[in-house]
Amino acid sequence: MDPNYLNLDPSERINKIMALFSLLLGFASICAGIFPIAGIIGSVLGIVTGYFGRKSESRKLANVGIIVSCFALTLTLVYMFIVYLSSPK
Repeated sequence: MDPNYLNLDPSERINKIMALFSLLLGFASICAGIFPIAGIIGSVLGIVTGYFGRKSESRKLANVGIIVSCFALTLTLVYMFIVYLSSPK
């Protein structure tokens, strides 16, 4: 039986959306890591929205979003460091 999302408390609904948004931002940041600025901004936003999403019932989804966003941030920073080292000076 699906819950009626229209009857939820507005703050609970926003926190559930933030938990889902954190996961989506994490996956998008992995793809955007080719452009380091976009990857860093997206993953930091994913971590922040995941933190606020942990206040909802979708705590597991928010935790997965935080983990994926941290992975995307690490991947972006490593890629940026490799590109910096391989650039001609």
